[in-house]
Amino acid sequence: MTDVVVAIGGNAILHPGEEATAENQMENLRKSCALLAQMAKKGWNLIVVHGNGPQVGNILLQNELSKTDVPAMPLDICGAQSQGQIGLMLQQAMGEALYNEEVDRNVTCLLTRVIVDLNDPEFTSPSKPIGPYYNRQEAEMHMDQGWRMKEDVARGGWRRLVPSPLPLSVLEADAVRALIDTKNQIVIAAGGGGVPMVRRNGRLCGVEAVVDKDRAASVLAKDLCDLFIILTDVDAAFLDFGGPNQRALGEVTVEELKRYYAEGNFHSGSMGPKVEAAINFVDSPDKMAIITSPELLDKALESRAGTRVVL
Repeated sequence: MTDVVVAIGGNAILHPGEEATAENQMENLRKSCALLAQMAKKGWNLIVVHGNGPQVGNILLQNELSKTDVPAMPLDICGAQSQGQIGLMLQQAMGEALYNEEVDRNVTCLLTRVIVDLNDPEFTSPSKPIGPYYNRQEAEMHMDQGWRMKEDVARGGWRRLVPSPLPLSVLEADAVRALIDTKNQIVIAAGGGGVPMVRRNGRLCGVEAVVDKDRAASVLAKDLCDLFIILTDVDAAFLDFGGPNQRALGEVTVEELKRYYAEGNFHSGSMGPKVEAAINFVDSPDKMAIITSPELLDKALESRAGTRVVL
């Protein structure tokens, strides 16, 4: 069997504009897990990394609404909460899908931490907007308390900015390896990019930051496998996306992809981190990264769809 890390986005769990009920999220996960179970049936050892953007945003909103009655939790704790919440739903949906495919595998969710560098420039110039929108008065109050805020003119509100540092290593990578080596496990790990940690005076400490899940998945995949799949809401990585010369990339080398990235083809809030993650992963001729939609996964594995990044 072949090991593979598969990264699925938070919006694959909760679609934009969709009510954030457990039922809606489970229904969305069932669709994705049906495809992943088919991979397991074909002999793949799956390590699943999920996003958590909409979910951790809702946890932060719950914190905000109840802070006068229940102490609000810091961002690293909220990220861990989302790992447990989404991990349980993934376990349930994957278990159902495996049963339907008559595949005998266990599904284990591993609470995962990642090491980041406290000297990462994101800690002095945070760029990641998270949580609810605030009016100007509320934003000024939070900024007086030390928050970084940015106005979103199109949405008519202000949002909190937090650091999104690069992940350096996944602390539980050896545990993931041990589970996969049993040949009977599907592992859910590095959910939401993992809980960011720094080392201070010999201790590990959580920090108020979020790690991009595709970047964290790439770091985890480098230690574990030769194939890395990023499932997203478009069929491939595109040049001039949405423009008159839009073109999907099929098989592309790392050097070509670096050049396209430098030319500004991939936006930082969408395809950019996915492309960065693919480039970071493919560091030998044996490795390949795939960027595609869940619906085209089978074809992409047969080199008939999606973007396939090679050395």
